[in-house]
Amino acid sequence: MQKGTKRNIFVAATYAAVLLLGILLGQNYVDEQGNKPGNSLMPIGLSGNTWKVQQLLDLVAEAYVDSVDIDSVQNGAINHIISHLDPYSSYLVPNESQRQTEILEGTFEGIGMEYFNLNDTLMIVSLINGGPADKAGFRVGDRLLKIGNEPVAGIHISRESVEKLIRGRRGTAISIHVKRDGEEMDLPIKVVRDQVTVSSLDVVYMIEPGVGYVKVRRFGINTADEFRQAIIELKKQGAKKLILDLRDNGGGYFHMAIKLASEFFADRRLIVYTQGAHEERREYFSDSLQGGNFATGELAILINENTASASEIVAGAIQDWDRGTIIGRRSYGKGIVQEQFDFSDGSTVNLSIARYFTPLGRSIQKKYMANWSNMVDFNSMYRGLWALDTLYAHGKAFETKAGKQVYSGGGILPDIHVAQDSNALSLFYQDLIQYSFIEQFVYTRFTKQAPAYSIENFLQGYHLPDNEYHAFIDFVREEGFVISDRKKNELRDLIETDIEALVGRFYFGREAYFKVRNRNDNFVQRALEFLGEIVASSQ
Repeated sequence: MQKGTKRNIFVAATYAAVLLLGILLGQNYVDEQGNKPGNSLMPIGLSGNTWKVQQLLDLVAEAYVDSVDIDSVQNGAINHIISHLDPYSSYLVPNESQRQTEILEGTFEGIGMEYFNLNDTLMIVSLINGGPADKAGFRVGDRLLKIGNEPVAGIHISRESVEKLIRGRRGTAISIHVKRDGEEMDLPIKVVRDQVTVSSLDVVYMIEPGVGYVKVRRFGINTADEFRQAIIELKKQGAKKLILDLRDNGGGYFHMAIKLASEFFADRRLIVYTQGAHEERREYFSDSLQGGNFATGELAILINENTASASEIVAGAIQDWDRGTIIGRRSYGKGIVQEQFDFSDGSTVNLSIARYFTPLGRSIQKKYMANWSNMVDFNSMYRGLWALDTLYAHGKAFETKAGKQVYSGGGILPDIHVAQDSNALSLFYQDLIQYSFIEQFVYTRFTKQAPAYSIENFLQGYHLPDNEYHAFIDFVREEGFVISDRKKNELRDLIETDIEALVGRFYFGREAYFKVRNRNDNFVQRALEFLGEIVASSQ
């Protein structure tokens, strides 16, 4: 009976898949350079024998021996199709679709706080400046006891459950009971939910005299405007050279990558072009009306194995036009463009509709098989191995106007390679990250009282005392992890930087976190050395 039930449901799902695939492939996609990608999927009618599919679904819904959730069957059918196309096409149910939109647009309705679950107690570790929680009087370090009438302290509660309690419609209020400095406050703090905006830029600052630094987290709906303003402010502070950090940036809106790349060119330049089985070649150029705000000046772009999609569009254009120098490790290799199609119920399909190519005609898509569950990911396989990295990157060779050799296939190969830190790949360090031991240690030991130093003194002179590092090792060992003295010494610089950065973030905010990390960051240091070498060679 169970086998028959599963088979019948599968048959219904398969037929539904045929119908839905027809609907999907019958749509046109909107202009990639519009303000917001997306189409609405509307029924296009039944043709041929596809009426049988709808009839079967109706029959299953009305006459099948067991109760069947037709919505679930349809969702399963769509996922079945999508999973056999490529690694990047995806189907998102309404709440997942909304979450994706919030991330890319950088806005959501809530109160604007970030918390860490420390021993079943939710502690605020970050507040969005000017957000509802900040305005209501919450402080970093506050412990949450009750959200509304629901206790959240001393019990195991999932992040999803907490978000349901905190998130809500704009204009609605919620009262949160808080413990501060070890004492429960007499009255709860009332906060009114509002639209919260999160920048897609992690940090913008002058890293050295004359050198600006910008780290872009993702390519959201406001990224180009935020980046343009960042460049203007950095130039006011004397920036003549720039480090653009695209590490761990998985992409986002295609057209935002084009607008950001436009900031580096004074005239009209081809940034990228797309082409697909059902799409003719389409070219996208930089904005030539005003010219970019950083059209001159030395440029270094940082990439790594998690730099993907829209980030690779920017890096590829800069490399092909010899506009800047790419520093780091070979990028992820995602050279396929997705378009968002919307169903009326709020669910969406992100469907791959074309491949993109750099100005010289390079495709940087890494190899995958038709059934992408068996995807060949050479990028991960060879990660950190420079000899093999170089070998694999040598697909078709292209030559820039300056005579530099660049290659297609498997991501963007950097002009200057930065080797992988073997300590960061060690299983022990990965366990520290997975189990949040560094966060637990910091939030247990460094949150008792405010520091007696300013942010300037912290950034210039604070380094973790020896006894604190030894205390961290003891803490980990008490949790049952075995670490040799040799491994303890090998990992010291890496762990100490992590601890110092988290301490800086807790007391002084996100900017301090990245400034501390960049002090000992091999990518950043190599970029600074390179930019310094350019100045020296020109004198």
